[in-house]
Amino acid sequence: MDVTTVAADAGATISGSPGLEPALGGKQAGGVLRVENLSAFYDRRRAVREVTLDFRPNLITAIIGPSGSGKSTLLRCMNRMHEVVPRGRVEGLVEYRGIDIYDPRVDPAAVRRSIGMVFQQPNPFPTKSIAENVVAAARFNGLVKGRGPERELVERCLVQAALWDEVKDKLDDSGTSLSGGQQQRLCIARALALAPDVLLMDEPCSALDPVATSQVEQLMTDLRASYTIVIVTHNMQQASRISDRTAFLNMGEDRAGYLVEEGPTPEIFTQPRLQLTEDYISGRFG
Repeated sequence: MDVTTVAADAGATISGSPGLEPALGGKQAGGVLRVENLSAFYDRRRAVREVTLDFRPNLITAIIGPSGSGKSTLLRCMNRMHEVVPRGRVEGLVEYRGIDIYDPRVDPAAVRRSIGMVFQQPNPFPTKSIAENVVAAARFNGLVKGRGPERELVERCLVQAALWDEVKDKLDDSGTSLSGGQQQRLCIARALALAPDVLLMDEPCSALDPVATSQVEQLMTDLRASYTIVIVTHNMQQASRISDRTAFLNMGEDRAGYLVEEGPTPEIFTQPRLQLTEDYISGRFG
């Protein structure tokens, strides 16, 4: 069955988008994306333990925590990328606009169109031009047909990714000919070409220099008006600069990541409820 049937079973109405269509009505708790009692496993080893979070529309939520606390694993669970990992397994609920994305009737490809992912290392398609990098996935998914609409899509997405002015005269050059920061913005443009609702970003600036990092941070701030953004970062200054809300994960004695606390970023960084959060933010561990 397709996602329309799933939403109909939940009493929801579906729009005509080719992605995982937002359910209008249905079970919504104020957020675009929600995880509830979510645990993630690699075979028998639990990497994330019973995390519950609500991601609100048009906000940037930063997920912070020490290495090994399950931040990237949690992120991949939100668009069914974790199940691609050998023996990767998820328990609990991940709900996107009232639809359980792990319902067996939901197409994982539709999930990943609506909930896009940008990875830590820029990964443009090495054999494709700048323009082809933007349009290839959209063409494959049937979202754009014909040279005219494709050219419009390329320009629109590169403008959104703040890259158009830098590459408009060399669209036929290889995507890998760009600098690291430009490559990351190209990958963001590629994700935007699928018309997602949510953007997941896994340490998108960790491989970039300070200038490129600033450009990507400004881009995320600009995109917040149109998208819900979730970013994993080890950079406390970055989290405090660009995010609206922050979730702090830590590793438990069972070596599984768990949620310590979550809230508005200014409160998490200046008046955390728990001493453990203050200890991590102040650099006492991690």
